[in-house]
Amino acid sequence: MNTIQKIVDKLELQPHPEGGYFKEVYRSGGLINEENLGEGFTGQRNYATSIYFLLTSDSFSAFHRIRQDEIWHFYKGAPIKLHIISDAGIYSNTIIGNDIEKGQNPQFVVKAKDWFAAEVIDENAYALVGCTVSPGFDFSDFELPKRDILISRYPEHKNIITALTRL
Repeated sequence: MNTIQKIVDKLELQPHPEGGYFKEVYRSGGLINEENLGEGFTGQRNYATSIYFLLTSDSFSAFHRIRQDEIWHFYKGAPIKLHIISDAGIYSNTIIGNDIEKGQNPQFVVKAKDWFAAEVIDENAYALVGCTVSPGFDFSDFELPKRDILISRYPEHKNIITALTRL
């Protein structure tokens, strides 16, 4: 059994809609009421949630966004290149990994409502990370747009959007 399958089995990971595999490992007991969450939220949210997220070099995490900040934590494997397009259309990227001397970040925060996608840099490799969201994640806060919608909004980023969307 290969290393990727061992991690998927050991951590009981499931396919994620954006690509890769995941498992929720923490959901706080406390709740935030809708009136305290801010614009766009409906219902209650837990204070925080976290997941394991496994990405392989033969896939990618497609451009998506959520209403909350998301903190990425690097655990093991190859570095990940995280691509970000702000609501204002500014593109940036960062490398999430353990080699601090090469400018990699072991932890990085994607700001609420920024579009982001991720890919493993090395060939035939994987990356195991964790993602923490506060207020806690709910799939009603998740947007996975079609390619043409993002391109119409950010035509200057057509190439990266095309590369990291599926539809």
